[in-house]
Amino acid sequence: MLWLNFLHFYQPANAESYSLHKALTKSYWRLLRLMEEHPNLRATWNVSGCLLERLADEKADAFIDRLKFLVKKGRIELTGSAAYHGFLPLLPEAEVIRQIRINEKILRKYFGKNFKPAGFFLPEMAYSPALAKLVKRLGYSWIILDEVAYSAKNSRRIESGKIYLDAASGLKVVFRDRIISSAYPPDKIWPLVQKERVVFNKEKGVSNQSRNKNSVVILTATDAELYGLRHEDPTAEIEKIAKVKNLPSATLSAFISLAKGRPEPAELKSSSWESSPKDVASNRPYRLWLDKNNKIQVNLWRLANLALDLGVKFKNDKNFYWYRWHLVRGLASCTFWWASAHDFSKIYGPYAWSPDEIERGLEDLIRSVRSFADLKTKKRKLEAEAYYLKIKKLIWESHWKKHWQKTV
Repeated sequence: MLWLNFLHFYQPANAESYSLHKALTKSYWRLLRLMEEHPNLRATWNVSGCLLERLADEKADAFIDRLKFLVKKGRIELTGSAAYHGFLPLLPEAEVIRQIRINEKILRKYFGKNFKPAGFFLPEMAYSPALAKLVKRLGYSWIILDEVAYSAKNSRRIESGKIYLDAASGLKVVFRDRIISSAYPPDKIWPLVQKERVVFNKEKGVSNQSRNKNSVVILTATDAELYGLRHEDPTAEIEKIAKVKNLPSATLSAFISLAKGRPEPAELKSSSWESSPKDVASNRPYRLWLDKNNKIQVNLWRLANLALDLGVKFKNDKNFYWYRWHLVRGLASCTFWWASAHDFSKIYGPYAWSPDEIERGLEDLIRSVRSFADLKTKKRKLEAEAYYLKIKKLIWESHWKKHWQKTV
């Protein structure tokens, strides 16, 4: 058996310091030590540019330095992404490119020539054919997606360990196992590992190479925070798995490069890692970030698009730096996701409603507009303030009338 465990490390650029330190203490250090203590392990991580900058600001230099060592040794592979975790399918192309290039710049700042990404992580695994074409154009060769992007179109699940080719973009695609990834993966993997060990003990005369031809490949992908912050794992299942000898390990790029045969072409549907088959079939793949019936999300996007438009028209404004500083924080996918009020408790997640988190993004969006010095922005500023006040009212009316007792 080969378990490919892809991990996504991210905290919003505008997150409180205590939230960052909780993730660092409970999850990030645990995962880093796991890699250090088991030199045979190989892994692919996405570490968002904004998280690296926050870690540096919070003086987490020891974590960054030890991560740099593992990347240099080739034991951890890093992917590309968008620096501030914007929800890319709903953003203008220019903004998408900008966030991707900024992410590359940040990671090269910390990892230098050792940052050579072949793969790309779409925030929220939010795929669209147009977005995939853009990622390909920017020099990436593979992406990782949830299997719903495939199964919703093809009426069947992906084949374990198979590499696919996105018909729209020409990118190679690997798919995460949705069922196992929606649980705590080590709980599902550990029984399979034990079974594999029994088979191995019975076949001691059989080489690993010949055994691996028929091995099951399981690819999981989750937030790194699942390992400790969201799920404490008191029996240390992932540490048990790491200690098992004779279990192969690989980065995703290595796995893709060693795959035999041509990738199978596949027509994929717009989706995210939280899209249900019903969402995809009804052409609402991004409803957790923009549901036309969700007035808070609709008005947040109206404000966001107003802010984006101003940035195009007033790019020479003397306060443009501060406009951008606030804008990217407000555009983070979390701003919109926390307004979805979706219940993720069955998959180690929260009830996705937080007026504080929505307001955090809202405040940055309005401050981006307020930053402009040019008098010609006055009319649009007043329009933005109207959206701001409307959204504030909607947030707190919804909270006290609908969600309060569900979140306390």
